[in-house]
Amino acid sequence: DPESRWPVLLALVAAIVFQRLIPEPYTVVPRWPLIALEIALVVVLLALNPVRFTRSTVIGKYASWVLLAAIAVDNTLSAINLDRKILSGPDLSNNAGALLGSGAAIFVTNIIVFGIWYWELDRGWPFARRGGENPYPDFMFPQMSGVPSQVARPDWRPTFIDYLYVSITNVMAFSPTDRVPMSPRAKLLMTVQAGVAVSTLVLVVARAVNVLK
Repeated sequence: DPESRWPVLLALVAAIVFQRLIPEPYTVVPRWPLIALEIALVVVLLALNPVRFTRSTVIGKYASWVLLAAIAVDNTLSAINLDRKILSGPDLSNNAGALLGSGAAIFVTNIIVFGIWYWELDRGWPFARRGGENPYPDFMFPQMSGVPSQVARPDWRPTFIDYLYVSITNVMAFSPTDRVPMSPRAKLLMTVQAGVAVSTLVLVVARAVNVLK
């Protein structure tokens, strides 16, 4: 059956909300023009597939990729800007709460947006994956390795929740755990995501602890 639109939609809305929560001093571009663009793209995607992913269109494909690229680039630049301000020292506010809140917003947005990227790009994109157009996966899940039918259905295929879990474990364990990235683009994306997560966690927490002391 076609996959439900709602988990991905809720994740996109959450990512946009977290973007808005990052304080202006830690961002690179103005908030409202970017967020307005993202909301417009979400509306287009919702109009094309309001309940389930049943309608494959070129507009929908590239609108999704532009939306994800906008969120990912903005969040990565915000992480770099935050790290730069922490390392520069004097021009950074000594507000531990603002630091931790900004770091948390960047960290969670990082998880969401890369989870959607993994879901979007595996085997081409969701419609190509569902149609079996590309037999070579970007991610190898345990259920795809000939496990017994008592463990997984013969027709099992990953959904958005599976890719979101890959994203979470990549930044929590700094490894793909039991899901193996197979393609160069999957490995590159996971490397970028882990880099943003490590820098945000280490520098923000260290600075916040120093301020609290």
